[in-house]
Amino acid sequence: SARHHLKRSFNKECSISRAMEVVGDRWSILLLREAYYGTRRFDEFQYYLGVAPNILSARLKKFVELGMMTRLPLPEHGGRYEYVLTEKGRDFFPTYLALKKWGDDWLAEPEGPQVVFRDRNSGRPIEYPTLMSRPGKPLELEDIEIVPGSGAVPFNRKRFGSQPPAA
Repeated sequence: SARHHLKRSFNKECSISRAMEVVGDRWSILLLREAYYGTRRFDEFQYYLGVAPNILSARLKKFVELGMMTRLPLPEHGGRYEYVLTEKGRDFFPTYLALKKWGDDWLAEPEGPQVVFRDRNSGRPIEYPTLMSRPGKPLELEDIEIVPGSGAVPFNRKRFGSQPPAA
């Protein structure tokens, strides 16, 4: 069927689909939140998240396999480990902040957000930059043109390649 063909031909290759495979469930994103808060040990993750050990173990294992975290032995605890964010894991932080900002803006209690990130040097809250167009005005969805990328599969080359130029 056409629907089955679409799924097979482009969903798996799509970067957002791949990203959601990595971070797209509640426990994965909350585990990253804790890592950004400085949590490193299994028991600490479990305490702060209230997650079942089997779920936590599976998510940590996944993040290690995907190169988002490294598992390092704790010298003072034989057989115990800490989970440290890699460059790949740290590089997700701006995306996490954007998700948090959206949640703070649209879903937080009237009193405001539970947690605020501040610049360690200035003490000022971290502000997420507005996406700007070339002339320096805030970028709107209508300002975006979608074109096939260098890794586009034939379906997406056809879908996005024959767009007439914007007027």
